[in-house]
Amino acid sequence: MRRVLLSSSTQCWSPVRHMMDLHSVVSHLKALAPLALAESWDNVGLLVEPSPPHQVQKLLLTNDLTEDVLEEAVGMGANMVLSYHPPIFKALKRLTAGHWKERLVVKAIENRLAVYSPHTACDALSNGVNDWLGRALGPCVMVPIRACTSLSYPGGYEHILEFDPSDTLLARLSSLQDARVRTYPLSNDMENGTRVRLSCSQDALRQALAILSETPGQYNGLELITLQKPPLLDTGMGRLCTLSEPVSISTAVERVKRHLGLAHIRLALGRGKTMESSVRVMAVCAGSGSSILAGVPADLYLTGEMSHHEVLDAVAVGPSVILCEHSNSERGYLQELRGQIAERLEGKVEVVVSQKDRDPLLVV
Repeated sequence: MRRVLLSSSTQCWSPVRHMMDLHSVVSHLKALAPLALAESWDNVGLLVEPSPPHQVQKLLLTNDLTEDVLEEAVGMGANMVLSYHPPIFKALKRLTAGHWKERLVVKAIENRLAVYSPHTACDALSNGVNDWLGRALGPCVMVPIRACTSLSYPGGYEHILEFDPSDTLLARLSSLQDARVRTYPLSNDMENGTRVRLSCSQDALRQALAILSETPGQYNGLELITLQKPPLLDTGMGRLCTLSEPVSISTAVERVKRHLGLAHIRLALGRGKTMESSVRVMAVCAGSGSSILAGVPADLYLTGEMSHHEVLDAVAVGPSVILCEHSNSERGYLQELRGQIAERLEGKVEVVVSQKDRDPLLVV
């Protein structure tokens, strides 16, 4: 509490109102779930930005930004919505009242609501949605099914050029931006001398090759090494989960329902399997998992949705399949995400989870 002076003769106590600038909030969200982890086809990051300055005092988390959730955000006085799925995915050619997604954008702007989406950045994230889903059956060792690569190249450079030294070339190449020139001794049974190593970015590589091509002898004798980003061992799409103790399919079903807070799920038994068959290895992918799970050796696939034929393909070769509907495989993670965001923002922004957000499909 702090005391605020209202006039020369009147004083009262007023609670401190914490808030944070929108750009600061976005920076923290990017640090928590780097957007470089997202799939190339995805539309992540800040999708709707009110005119600055924009202060964020209350942030609403939702799996899907529907019109009901938007009304909830406006009603509670939120300044920002984090929607796990991006409400703007395909390009919008107009903003009218004729389509619900266009209305979302218009109403968000009218009510000065910022909209942000992390989506597949959280799918890949260590301790993200897939790690949460992978804990459904109990203690296990988890590794990504498709690992992400590091966000930067070793040393910050993408390429290495090696060639024989030339004082004229070295002076020109040393002036390039995003490039580093070093010499090292060359010694073997055939020859002694020195060699030049140029570490550089993609842009600097083009410039360096143009310079070296002016001297055909140098150009023909150079070696080009293209570097690869190392894999991130705990970050990527999907998770392969090896359980500490195997469970039956029947037990797996009950644990999944309890973990996701669902009364019903869909189950397809693998060929030759029964409800008492053992599950030791489970492959999971939140949302729509067929492209990640296809062909993965496991006793059980757990995901939100797969097509009829994708399920047939899976069970024909052994794995059983549990489907719990797309957003049901993600929504429970919002509670963990809320805690992670609140900690990152140091309590300066109130972070709440939507009560109106729900999967559009019900078992009736």
